[in-house]
Amino acid sequence: MIDAIARVEAFPVAPRWLFVRIETHDGVVGWGEASLEGYADVVLAAVEQFATYLVGKDPGRIEDHWQVLTKGQFYRGGAVLASAVAGVDQALWDLKGKHLGVPVHDLLGGPVRDRIRAYGWVGGDDPAEVADHISAQLEAGLTAVKMNASGKMNRNGSVAELDAVVARVASARAVLGPHRDVAVDLHGRFTLATARRLAPLLAPLHPFFIEEPVVPENSHVIGRMVDATTIPIATGERLYSRQEFLPVLQAGVAIAQPDLSHAGGISEVRRIAALADTFDAVIAPHCPLGPIALAACLQVGFATPNYLIQEQSIGIHYNEGAEVLDYVVDTAPLKFVEGGFERLTGPGLGIEVDEHAVRDASSHWTRWENPIWRHADGSVAEW
Repeated sequence: MIDAIARVEAFPVAPRWLFVRIETHDGVVGWGEASLEGYADVVLAAVEQFATYLVGKDPGRIEDHWQVLTKGQFYRGGAVLASAVAGVDQALWDLKGKHLGVPVHDLLGGPVRDRIRAYGWVGGDDPAEVADHISAQLEAGLTAVKMNASGKMNRNGSVAELDAVVARVASARAVLGPHRDVAVDLHGRFTLATARRLAPLLAPLHPFFIEEPVVPENSHVIGRMVDATTIPIATGERLYSRQEFLPVLQAGVAIAQPDLSHAGGISEVRRIAALADTFDAVIAPHCPLGPIALAACLQVGFATPNYLIQEQSIGIHYNEGAEVLDYVVDTAPLKFVEGGFERLTGPGLGIEVDEHAVRDASSHWTRWENPIWRHADGSVAEW
């Protein structure tokens, strides 16, 4: 039996992440990631409130703790609380795996694959720049990339704006050829009407998927996007429970993208994956985050049949002040092999967090905030 939980700590660190540390009385430590970009301090407060319940409890009762933290209060749900639960949940799984000396995917039923394909981010508004970034990702060994379709997008996209999106994706396809993939992220910046106009223009370029064609609060119309194109539609980084995924899956979304640091952690994402499977959909978890979130995603992926591909943020443009691998002692488990990650074999989440680096980074934390964009008329634009 594992000793009771002695302390729960949370560390906001550069560039925009929040790590959770849970330690038992006998010194076993589990790590999780509760990163909610732009709201680390708010999630930190929620983790600290959860700590008052967790200290003194048996850390092995992961599901019971998940139920209490998600349903034990009258007001529940939402990005902040779901992210706090996610960080705690990951840490408890990590702790249990370490106690038993096995990777988390063994606790989830054992591996169904030996390697998980990954994709990298490429950026830039000039198609030539996109091409250069893709070449760098291919040199790193990846076989798939994702790119933002555009920067700020007018509510009813102009011919010039749509042509620029197509030119960027065409530039990517020219570098990738027919045997590699490019996904196109609309980032909720497009209206439904504009996204529907864009899709047939992109279809000859065969995108891997189109991501977040509408903002999540307009998920009730995403079925009209699904019906407008044969390109797979993906969404879910801003959905936080299986209940929120149900209507988009019913609407025909092909790829669910839960974020293991936003959507209730390992426990809930496993349930989301099972739900997606009943709709013949796959999952491709959102993860432009730190090493703990990435390791948690991979642990789920190695035990989940309908797992398509893994996002990862090594070298992403958001990483200012720290990189993914800066917070791990040994980078080898997160090394790219044949376009992805090989099965993690270490106990727990399969990585060793550099606690000294985490504590040092947290001591000079500076809050990250996403930019505020405005249209030419001064009104707020989707970022």
